[in-house]
Amino acid sequence: MRGLAIDITPLRKSRDFRLLWGGELVSQIGSQFTMVALLYQVFTLTNSSLAVGLIGLCQLVPMLFVSIGFGPQIDRRDRRRLLLFAQSGLMSASLVLLIGAYVGDPPLVLVYGAAALSAAFLSISMPTRSAMTPRLVGPELMPQAAALNQVMWNGAAVIGPALGGLVIAAVGITWAYGIDVASFVAALAAAFLVHSQLPIPADLDEDDVGMSAVFAALRYLKGRRVLQSTFTVDIVAMVFGMPRVLFPVLAVTRFHGGAGILGLLLGAPALGAFLGAVSSGWIRRVHRLGLAILVAVVVWGAAITAFGLVGANLGLALVLLAVAGGADVISAVFRNTVQQITVPDGLRGRMSSLNIFVVAGGPRLGDFEGGAVASIFTPTVSVVSGGLLCIAGVGVIATLVPQFARWRIGDPP
Repeated sequence: MRGLAIDITPLRKSRDFRLLWGGELVSQIGSQFTMVALLYQVFTLTNSSLAVGLIGLCQLVPMLFVSIGFGPQIDRRDRRRLLLFAQSGLMSASLVLLIGAYVGDPPLVLVYGAAALSAAFLSISMPTRSAMTPRLVGPELMPQAAALNQVMWNGAAVIGPALGGLVIAAVGITWAYGIDVASFVAALAAAFLVHSQLPIPADLDEDDVGMSAVFAALRYLKGRRVLQSTFTVDIVAMVFGMPRVLFPVLAVTRFHGGAGILGLLLGAPALGAFLGAVSSGWIRRVHRLGLAILVAVVVWGAAITAFGLVGANLGLALVLLAVAGGADVISAVFRNTVQQITVPDGLRGRMSSLNIFVVAGGPRLGDFEGGAVASIFTPTVSVVSGGLLCIAGVGVIATLVPQFARWRIGDPP
């Protein structure tokens, strides 16, 4: 068991990593309250899975433009200041949702607008924090730091939806949004207390400004097929195999519940991911990271497919979602490790922005895809077809990029 326990060395050795980790944990729990409230609010206002799916589309557009346009700034400015700016913006977006809910029955355009604003600032916050991590812990502790981050995010994603569903059912959506706003105080305090992270002069290219800086990151990806594959495999998994947009309608029609069941469905994948992360001590013994990623995504797709076929058996459905989440966290740890150790510090902000767009934008596109398929066919068809397409996509990537399955730490990307 000792060999399976997560390695907490980064938390012990780095004060700044410890601060950011703790502040983000509190903030992420609050953000999960808002995610449940947002999905539930739009579904109750419209009774439409397509309308819920449009939340993802509204968030995808600002994510695209902010990720592309703002990424170079993360490599040229004090990342600590950028993180403070982004967290303040996220807090403002949640405040808009809180005011709308307090007034009562807000127009959809306000809800969608606040969701889009949150996505824009998330596209600054997440890559900035990700780009800070290698300098906080060192490259030798990156796999352990990536696993700890997954514990934090998924621990919050277990606690947040479950509590959020209970809060909404007991006292309403307004309280859920209010708790999220209050939680940002911890993230802002942590970012304020960490040391500045100014760019390293030796890693800066003075000609890399504006769109030239964006194209420099894209040029870095050219020819690096293993690095490219860490992005494409996640796109496949999240666009086709992420059924969260269907959870509101499934909670009502298949499992005959409301906000409480919705919270359980949203929290189950995170519970599996949390358990996978806290038992990830074995990851340091894995050498073929690409193969591990492919296997994990196949398990994800298979579990989602089975979830779509279990009918009204809520217990089995939650177990399958937890299995999917456990597979996803292993994929995420290894993908993040490959990306962070193969990219120079002067490009980490831009590459992290691209990664966050894929990681956070993929599920948003998946929300729209899943909602659209469900509106044309049925929610079950949408879930099952998505899981099967996920497995097929992994087969295509493994065939087209055979070196991905063979890649080891130290190999060229």
